[in-house]
Amino acid sequence: MRIYYLNFNYLVRRGITVLLAVLFILLLFKVVQYNLWKPAISNFDPIYQGSTDQKKIALTCNVVWGEEYIPGMLEILKKNNVSMTFFMGGKWVEDFPDLTKEIAKNHELGNHSYSHPHPTFISKSENISEIKKTDEAVYELTKVRTRLYAPPYGEFNKTVLEAAGESGCRTILWSIDTIDWERPAPDTIVKRVTEKAHNGAIVLMHPTDPTVKALPSIIAALKEKGYQLTTVSDVLGIK
Repeated sequence: MRIYYLNFNYLVRRGITVLLAVLFILLLFKVVQYNLWKPAISNFDPIYQGSTDQKKIALTCNVVWGEEYIPGMLEILKKNNVSMTFFMGGKWVEDFPDLTKEIAKNHELGNHSYSHPHPTFISKSENISEIKKTDEAVYELTKVRTRLYAPPYGEFNKTVLEAAGESGCRTILWSIDTIDWERPAPDTIVKRVTEKAHNGAIVLMHPTDPTVKALPSIIAALKEKGYQLTTVSDVLGIK
């Protein structure tokens, strides 16, 4: 009969080695995903806000779902004489051409990819295809070219920035996030915007029920603070 003894210290060391190996693999994956070893390209750097010289704020909305809330948003915006920037998903544009045309009547159209992939997980050529396919879908309906690109999930790396820049777009992020996709109470959305309001702010929103309910109060509060509500191009000084 054989008796085997387990060396506790050996098991601990072995466990730590395995854990460190797993952590190293995860770190390496993130480095590859975000191209962290490569220098940033200043010409294509993402934009988080506009000029702080003027008391302007840009409201934005990423549109790849929530079509049932778009008419309500448009009605509120029209009533308050506010134009904003809608970043359009190309597939959504094809599925809802009439709503796209309604948005285009009074608002700026940006690009939010075609199929809403995780952009850091696909190649440069695939990112370019996503951007250009959306641009063509928007142009076919509205005769407007998209020159601002909001990457899905706010994800980007060197490859994504290059793809946007080489497609003729500037990569747009935000300085105020409503996190409205979590469907918080309307008052929470209002506070997230008004408490962080600043010159040149870019506010990220989505078409949700609480967003529609919060929008009148957001507009009223920001106007009361003296802000002009406008498009991303306007706060960036782009014509």
